[in-house]
Amino acid sequence: MDHPHTHAHTPHQDAHHGAHHGARPAEPTARLDHHQQHDADDQAELLDLDAEVLAEHIASLTAWLPLKAAPRRIVDLGCGTGTGTFALLDRFPDAHVIAVDSSAVHLQHLRKKACARGLEQRVRTAQADLDDPAWPALGTPDLVWASASMHHMAHPEQALGNVHEALAPGGLFAVVELAGFPRFLPADAPADRPGLEERCHAVTDRLGAERMPHRGADWGPMLTAAGFTVEGERTLAVNIEGSRSEAIGRYALGGLRRIRDFVAPELSPDDRAALDRLLDTDGPHSILRRDDLAVRTERTVWAARRA
Repeated sequence: MDHPHTHAHTPHQDAHHGAHHGARPAEPTARLDHHQQHDADDQAELLDLDAEVLAEHIASLTAWLPLKAAPRRIVDLGCGTGTGTFALLDRFPDAHVIAVDSSAVHLQHLRKKACARGLEQRVRTAQADLDDPAWPALGTPDLVWASASMHHMAHPEQALGNVHEALAPGGLFAVVELAGFPRFLPADAPADRPGLEERCHAVTDRLGAERMPHRGADWGPMLTAAGFTVEGERTLAVNIEGSRSEAIGRYALGGLRRIRDFVAPELSPDDRAALDRLLDTDGPHSILRRDDLAVRTERTVWAARRA
């Protein structure tokens, strides 16, 4: 999944486990200015909505993992605000998780949620830049989970080697990636600018390709090259009808706001105006007033074992 900085990030980065699990460490919370703190809180809210809306799909991925025994020691790499962390704690009630991320703000949100759920004894957080050669001590985990985080790394081969070295013999590494940020609108929406959402995504794909060359990669060959045995690969289609879901409306609003921040200079004036009408929560065309929203994307998981 990766933040409240001054760097420009694609909405894919910002929305899925923040802006860069594997990039520069975030400033400590106390040093964030008001704008950065607000931005980080917005990202955290979007990550929490992602977890809420896609909870069943995440649970199905954790249930599919080809584990030989229930893991007791888990590492969540690029944990964001804890989507994977809490799904894994639910799935494996005897496990403890080390949650690793570059964002101090997101780790703070995760710790608050752990305390609210009475899980603080089962979670430890570690702030780290996953592109650094030296990682914090992660113990000898039975399972390493990396959801929407590997493609952010500048040097994934180095990270794969670090995971291989840390894993217990026979341990499993699960790499989960989204096929881009979800789509929410029908193809013919909005009525005055049909196809608007796809045009926005075409811009994010074009601008993001240079910053994240590994987005959309096939991780199977890279896992094999790092010494893992790939034991399974599964792609899960996500298509959640959201006509009556307030959470999906808020998820769509937050996601499209981040996309607008990124793509606005590249859009035509008519597209920009149409997008602004969707994002005006007080206006008659607000995305929150629509009854035809859905969440459409795909998730792929690779399960790789250390021999």
